[in-house]
Amino acid sequence: MSKAALIIIDMINTYDHEDAELLLPSAESVVPVVSDLAERARRRSVPVIYVNDNFGEWRSHHGELLNRALAGPHAHLVEPLRPDADSLFVLKTRHSVFFDTPLQYLLRQQGIEQLVLCGQVTEQCVLYSALDAHIRHFQVTVPEDAVAHIHADLARAALRMMERNMGARVCRSQELWM
Repeated sequence: MSKAALIIIDMINTYDHEDAELLLPSAESVVPVVSDLAERARRRSVPVIYVNDNFGEWRSHHGELLNRALAGPHAHLVEPLRPDADSLFVLKTRHSVFFDTPLQYLLRQQGIEQLVLCGQVTEQCVLYSALDAHIRHFQVTVPEDAVAHIHADLARAALRMMERNMGARVCRSQELWM
């Protein structure tokens, strides 16, 4: 069995952006699933890595992003996903967790071969991250109940593309680390 890491994408969020109103209902449903998945990963000593948009705040670091999100009107979506002391945190610049980030180097240094991608947005950041992981020869798993979407139809198509075109395992979160 290859060494895995849980990648939590863009869940440290103020939801003060275009499409937030469309994203919020789906985000509400996945927060408890992602939180549970992170706890199960931690109990199994699986690295939990947050990869988060910096929202154009180039001087920010993860603590500032977390504090700003916790001070906002949607703190209830962030609090259950607060990184613990052992969590790793990578800021990203665009949609993919790999684009202009040190993530690939970090994963290779830790001997990680399998990525479990969760977070938001299925049809954007999760899809692009899965593609970039695939072309970097990582095994990809996407728990479909742990990814939030803006458009349900596009999310279903994205999951199908990840499975069919990228060889990703699409499953339910309860199938992981039980």
